[in-house]
Amino acid sequence: MLALRLTRGARPAVQLRRLLVALASAGTGFLLLCTLGHAMSHPEDPSGSLLRLAWCLTPLAATVHLALAVARTDPGTRPRPGLAAIGLGPARLMAVSAATTALSCLLGSMLALLFFLHLRGDLTGMPFDGAAADFLAAGSPLPLPAALTLLALVPAIASVTVALVLRPRDDRPASARREARSYGRFGAYGRTTAREPFGAYGRFRARQGAGEPGDGAKAAPAAVEEEQRPGRDEGAALPLVPDHGGALDGTLPAAPGEAPKGLPWGVAVLAAGLAVEAYAHRTAGSAHTPLPAGLSGAPSVLVGWLLTAVGLAVAGPGLTHLCGRLLQSTRPGALRLLAGRVLMAEATRIGRPLGVVCAVASGTYAMALLYDPTGPEVGPLTTVGVLLVTGCTLATLLTAAVEAKQARSDTTAALLRLGAPATMLRSAAALRAGALLALFGPLTLVVAELAALPLTP
Repeated sequence: MLALRLTRGARPAVQLRRLLVALASAGTGFLLLCTLGHAMSHPEDPSGSLLRLAWCLTPLAATVHLALAVARTDPGTRPRPGLAAIGLGPARLMAVSAATTALSCLLGSMLALLFFLHLRGDLTGMPFDGAAADFLAAGSPLPLPAALTLLALVPAIASVTVALVLRPRDDRPASARREARSYGRFGAYGRTTAREPFGAYGRFRARQGAGEPGDGAKAAPAAVEEEQRPGRDEGAALPLVPDHGGALDGTLPAAPGEAPKGLPWGVAVLAAGLAVEAYAHRTAGSAHTPLPAGLSGAPSVLVGWLLTAVGLAVAGPGLTHLCGRLLQSTRPGALRLLAGRVLMAEATRIGRPLGVVCAVASGTYAMALLYDPTGPEVGPLTTVGVLLVTGCTLATLLTAAVEAKQARSDTTAALLRLGAPATMLRSAAALRAGALLALFGPLTLVVAELAALPLTP
């Protein structure tokens, strides 16, 4: 009930993102049902039906990725001060996020079932003069348990993924967790090396030797000195850094501590995916393989594409961090320093979906290069799958950009409060987008050319 109320009372932008999740779930559910229809109409070809089901894993993964990105940016399930008082802690909010995701995906699955039954002619007459009867098994009764099982895959996997990723976790280091304070006798904090006899807390200045409350006279001047230190004003949350012009600029966010460590692993997985694709087409004995109709193809090609996508997704944060570091090279000004540090701070958040978009774009470009107009035409299910995966990845990237904007809202407000012009913030955003396009655009073309190289005649 709480999930329904939060869903109904959300803003239009949030409702639009949830509607995109529902549409993606509907498209994936329709592809799964079409796989079931092909298995019913072609019982003599189980391997072809299994291969079509394997191809549905790509739109399924894209849909789950989009649902996770939308759940992370949902403001209705974000921890707020008054929610814990009424019993809505992080665990309850995580459950609400999973339930909201399941509701959106269930709506899409219902739409997919209705559209599938309409194309089969079970609800009304056969549309499109029966053109879809071949791969929908219109003349056979639909096994309802199998259809419902396939339709339940997207809501179940999406909700479980959201629950696992958004589960409450302790972000403190392991050493801090081990040395966490505990309640002693009579509600006292801290741990002592030796056990104290009963009544030790009642003696005057008994714990002054431990250095806890007895050093207040020494701690007070230090606190006052800290408060009176130059630069401790309303913008002191942002550290002072040199602007390479002799002045101090307090409007720039702090640079992150270390870069993401997935760049070497991502490059290795990417190389493995390209090698698998090359080996697959070499063993197939075909120098030029046109795209088949209906989402078919060799399983090794699917494995190679998945490895390529995973490699680019893993390497995306490291490449984004590197792009931000390059922006700050060779004596940067305030604009380049701000754009570069924002990219470095948001490398993990936007780098991974950007790598997935790069993988999808390279795969689409390679398919366009390899398409033979004289060969078999691309089937309608292939078109639906390509549009679904492309739309989900682009929507995920835009949603990650919205999440990054929400995460740095306090920094943006502090910059505006300190007098930074809004045009500078827009220029920094345009500079970040241009730098990412300049890095990932050629990378996409290179990966596409390498993926299509084994297939060229």
